[in-house]
Amino acid sequence: MPAVREMKDFEKMLDSGYEYGVFLDIHISRLKSCYKLADEHQKKMFLHIDLVQGLKSDEYATEYICQEMNPYGIISTKGNVILKAKQKKVKAIQRVFLLDSSSLAKSYSLIERTKPDYIEVLPGLMPRIIREVRDKTQKEIFTGGLISTVEDVELAILAGASAITTSNKMLWKHFEPSEQKGL
Repeated sequence: MPAVREMKDFEKMLDSGYEYGVFLDIHISRLKSCYKLADEHQKKMFLHIDLVQGLKSDEYATEYICQEMNPYGIISTKGNVILKAKQKKVKAIQRVFLLDSSSLAKSYSLIERTKPDYIEVLPGLMPRIIREVRDKTQKEIFTGGLISTVEDVELAILAGASAITTSNKMLWKHFEPSEQKGL
């Protein structure tokens, strides 16, 4: 799943076979026009709300984004953001950074409380942990972060990841679907 950081990358994504994508590092002033373009190209875009420039990532910002932009989904590390997105009937991805066993235990507690639609596990180079999180939570797993090769993608998928989020355009091109299904 393409994760776009710049407008030129968004334009490439719009011309691709991908149906789903992620906005990263986007300025608040560009959101409306970008969502309008995405809609015109029948693209379903997740918004990593923690990375929107000029917007505090909290439940109030989430409510505003859900009402004004109508994103396909919201990604956040913050539980209150995930809860608000779900309340607004927007797909919610709980992003978790798994650094050690303590962060894994805290992430399980957070996931139990927020009950997101999907979980994004970072970094994405941990097949055993991807499998464990999927099995323990019974949620679809997205993964990303530090994935840089075709083999990294394949190992994550074999471990049970439903999607890989990446800003690596070489990987976009390699895995570009003729028609993306699911989610």
